[in-house]
Amino acid sequence: MQEMARTSSGLAYPERFYAAASYAGFGGSPNSSKGAISKFQNDVALLLYGLYQQATVGPCTIPKPRAWNPVEHSKWTSWHGLGNMASTEAMRLFVKILEEEDPAWYSRVSEFVVEPVVDVEMNNPNMESVTPNGDSFPEPKIISTENGSLIETEDKDVVLEGLGSVGIYDQWVAPSVSGQHPKTRYEHGAALIQEKMYVFGGNHNGRYLNDLQVLDLKSLTWSKLDMKAATESLESSSPVTLAPCAGHSLISWGNKLLSIAGHTKDPSETVTVKEFDLQTFTWSNLKTYGKGPVSRGGQSVTLVGTSLVMFGGQDAKRSLLNDLHILDLETMTWDEIDAVGMPPSPRSDHAAAVHAERYLLIFGGGSHATCFNDLHVLDLQSMEWSRPTQQGDIPTPRAGHAGVTVGENWFIVGGGDNKSGAAETVVLNMSTLVWSVVTTVQGRVPLASEGLSLVVSSYNGEDILVSFGGYNGRYNNEVHVLKPSHKSTLKSKTLEVPVSDSVAGLHPMTNATRDLGSELETDQDGKIREIVMDNVDSGPAVIDNIKSEETSERLLVALKAEKEELEAALTKEQLQSLQLKQELAEAGTRNADLTKELQSVRGLLAAEQSRCFKLEVDVAELRQKLQTMETLQKELELLQRQRAASEEQAALRQKQSSGGVWGWLAGTPSNQREDA
Repeated sequence: MQEMARTSSGLAYPERFYAAASYAGFGGSPNSSKGAISKFQNDVALLLYGLYQQATVGPCTIPKPRAWNPVEHSKWTSWHGLGNMASTEAMRLFVKILEEEDPAWYSRVSEFVVEPVVDVEMNNPNMESVTPNGDSFPEPKIISTENGSLIETEDKDVVLEGLGSVGIYDQWVAPSVSGQHPKTRYEHGAALIQEKMYVFGGNHNGRYLNDLQVLDLKSLTWSKLDMKAATESLESSSPVTLAPCAGHSLISWGNKLLSIAGHTKDPSETVTVKEFDLQTFTWSNLKTYGKGPVSRGGQSVTLVGTSLVMFGGQDAKRSLLNDLHILDLETMTWDEIDAVGMPPSPRSDHAAAVHAERYLLIFGGGSHATCFNDLHVLDLQSMEWSRPTQQGDIPTPRAGHAGVTVGENWFIVGGGDNKSGAAETVVLNMSTLVWSVVTTVQGRVPLASEGLSLVVSSYNGEDILVSFGGYNGRYNNEVHVLKPSHKSTLKSKTLEVPVSDSVAGLHPMTNATRDLGSELETDQDGKIREIVMDNVDSGPAVIDNIKSEETSERLLVALKAEKEELEAALTKEQLQSLQLKQELAEAGTRNADLTKELQSVRGLLAAEQSRCFKLEVDVAELRQKLQTMETLQKELELLQRQRAASEEQAALRQKQSSGGVWGWLAGTPSNQREDA
C-alpha cells in the first residue's frame, strides 16, 4: 500500500517534491544529503536546478547575468529555458528525472513523504511542509472523489481572492476589481512583472496618453504610479518630456519595462526605446546604435532570448511597412534583416509570437483596404520566410487583436475587420499549426474589440489570461480573465502536422506493409513491439522452393524500388505544383490588395487635383485684384499731383491779389502799379 501511494499520480506533489529537493541538495533541510547533486552529470544538475527554481519561484524574470561566470550563465539559461511551465509540471519533472538518475533515492529520505489518507471522512494529518527558505505552510487537503481518484483542495479557512476566485474554465469572466480604474483606452501597451500587470499609454477619445497604471493580480486592485521626470539616457540626468503615445509595444525585461516605437503627436525620425525602472520610478530614453528603424506604430515586437524582433507597422505618413529589424538588448544595436523568401505583405496591428526560440509567427493584421488571416513563419536561424498550411478552425480576417503563448499554444483574442469585432477566442498549436476555438462571446463586448491588451499570469500552477481595454464603438477599461483548461490547450494536438514537417504533411499518406511472418504484441509496459515469426520449415522441399523463388524475389525487389522512385518523383511534382498554386493564390491576393490600395490612392490624387485647381482659380482672382489695385494706385497718384498743382496756382493768385491791395493803400498811382 505504501509503495502504491508513493507511485500514484494522485499523490500531491509538494511532499514528494520537497523530499526530492532535499535529497538533491536544494531544499536546505538539515536531513538532506549534502552534496548529493554532485554525483549527477553537469547537464542533469543544471536541469534539476532550473526545474527547482521554476517550481518554487516561477518563470525566470531576472535578466541574464552580465558578469562572465559560466556557472551562473548556465544556471540562468537552464531556468530561463523553461519559459512559462507550470510549477506543478516542474515539480513532476523534477521528481521524474531524479528517479531516473537515482531510482533508490526515495528509500533514503522516506521520512519526508506523508502518505495520503484515502478515507472520504478524513483529511491528511496535521503537518507542516518544509519550504526552501525554511518557512512552513499547511499542506493542501487530499480528498477522494466519487471515482476514487485523489484531488487537492484548499484549506477551508483560506479566502480565495484575486485570480484565485476564477473557478470556471474556458470562459471569460469579469472579476471584481477595486481601486481607481484607469481611463478607457485602446492601442495601449501591457506587460507582466511579478504578478502585476502594467498598462502604459494608449488612445483615449482620440488623445494619446502617457500614464502608467498597475493592476495587482493577487488582489485585483488598480493603482497609478507617480512617475518621476524622464531622462535622456542612462548616461544623462537631464530631464525630458515623456511624450504621450499609442500603438507602441511594452516589453518586460527583468525588473524594467521597455516601450518601443508608437505613434506620437510629434514623431521622431527613428524608433525610440524608453525604459522604466521599477525601483526609481523613472523613465529614460535609451541610446541605441546602428541604423534605427523609421518611426512607426502598430508594429509587433517579440522578445527572443536577449533580442527584440520588430516587424511591420505604419509610419507617420500612413505608409504600411513589412521590414524586419532586430535590437540586441545587450549592445543596444539595431540590425536590419534582409530575409529570404516571400515576406508578409505590408501591414500593421497584427500579432506575433515565438515558438521554440526559433520560429517567429505572424498572424493577421490589416492594410488601408483589407484585413488578413494569413499565417507566416520566419526561421530565425536561416532567416527564411514561409507560409505554412493552416488547419482546423482557421480564424476570420482581423486586425488589432492580441495574443499570448502558453507553452506551445498561442491564444488570440479580439480584433476586427472594420465591420465588426471578432467574437471568438482561438488557440493555435504552434507545433501542429492547428486552430481551435476556445470560446465565443456575444454582443458588443470589450473582448470583441480592437486594440485590447492581453497578458498571461499564473495562480496555483495554472495559467490565466488577463485582458484589458479596447475599442468597439466605445472605449473600454474593463478587465476580463480566462482560465484555459487542458482540453482547450491540448485538443488541437489531434491533428498531426508539426511546424517543421508542415511541408512534408502535404505528401499523401501510405500505409506501411508488413510481412506475413510478423505480428504485434503488447508487452507489460504497454509498448508495442514487432515479433518476427519463424515460419521457415527445415524440410528440403521448402529449401528448394526458396531457391527457386530467389529470382522472382529479386525482380520483385527491383520493381518495388522502381515503384518507390516513381512515387517519390510524383510526390515531388505534386508538391511543387501545390506550392506554385499557393504562390499564385498569394500573388493574386496581393494583386487584389494592391489594386484596392491603388484605387484608394487614385481617389486621394483626384481630390488633391481638384483642390489644386481651386487654388489656381483663387490665385488668378487674387492676381486680377492686385492688378486693379495697381491701376487705382496710379490714378490716385495722378489725382494727388493734379491737386498739388491746383493748390500752388491758387496760392499764387492769392499772393498777387494781396499785393495789389497794399499798393492801393500806400497811394501808389495806378499807372505805376500797371507798369510794375
